[in-house]
Amino acid sequence: MTRNRKALFIIASLTLIAVACISRRSESTDVDKGLKDYYKSYFKMGVAVRPQDLSGETAAFILKQYNSITAENAMKMGPIHPEENRYFWRDADSIVNFGQRHGIGVRGHNLCWHEQTPAWMFKDADGKQVSKEVLLQRLKDHIFAVAGRYKGKIYAWDVVNEVIDDDSTKFLRNSLWYQICGEDFIVKAFEYARQADPNAKLFYNDYNTERPDKMEKLYRLMKKLVDAKVPIDGVGLQAHWSIYEPSEAELRNTIEKMASLGLEVHITELDMSVYPWEKERRQKRAGESDILTADLEQKQIEQYSKVFKVFRDHKKVVTSVTFWNISDRYTWLDTYPVPGRKNYPLLFDANLQPKKAYWEVVNFKKK
Repeated sequence: MTRNRKALFIIASLTLIAVACISRRSESTDVDKGLKDYYKSYFKMGVAVRPQDLSGETAAFILKQYNSITAENAMKMGPIHPEENRYFWRDADSIVNFGQRHGIGVRGHNLCWHEQTPAWMFKDADGKQVSKEVLLQRLKDHIFAVAGRYKGKIYAWDVVNEVIDDDSTKFLRNSLWYQICGEDFIVKAFEYARQADPNAKLFYNDYNTERPDKMEKLYRLMKKLVDAKVPIDGVGLQAHWSIYEPSEAELRNTIEKMASLGLEVHITELDMSVYPWEKERRQKRAGESDILTADLEQKQIEQYSKVFKVFRDHKKVVTSVTFWNISDRYTWLDTYPVPGRKNYPLLFDANLQPKKAYWEVVNFKKK
């Protein structure tokens, strides 16, 4: 071998070694990174949690992957305010304290909803339905107590949840809130929340907002609130989606329609069911499989990839993305709408390991 060939051989060998070292460092760095790191220049990455998630391996997992947390149930009116003169703070406090301790943002969920509202809220001492004035005062007291307790510790509140009716012939849901107060409870809830915590961003939150009919009603309600100068900062798209919907065009349209009103968008309750969306509860049918097949997994990968591309394309509007539960080990979709049917809607499997969809979501910069 000539001297020149030896030199070239040494250079080539050193180059290969250097590339291998860089590759190993990159792989090591990737292992150390979480969703929050991949998306740090885009939006917050969050997850819904329960008090029991805040210790042990799940706590470490949360800290690695996320920079925002939401109470799955602990801040809803029923759990936190079960009786008129009694609040139950322990669970919500533990979640807020975890966020404060670790420098993680906390989203508040939620202040006014037709479900999980304690029965006493609508009744007087004789068991009769209360007046509008009484109900609004109770709503004010509740919001001042809850939002006031966590003032300065919550970066955004879902103030009003799911008031749009699913029936295409109706506008607003005929809940007891609506029956007693009309639309005024929506406006007042936002006004009370702004007074209780002036610095928190205030959101309206709902599901199926990408379906054209519901999107139009959502736009109608948001425009009405914005035009009336109600203190609302944004819209939460719940994103309880499936491998079958929404389409890319529908999702882009909803985000852009909300942005046209000057509203921020938060993706608030993201999961990707491997089954078609159903509203009504039912029993598992004979022969109904609940196995994550290769075909279902591939559809889920494609759907996650699609929606995150849309989120990134709208990063000036989409400022927070929150998954609804930590991993496929536990998800509310295992009990709703079909109890006992296993679902696989998240980016991590039952062992907290990243699924193929996870890598599709985080490797966007490499494409």
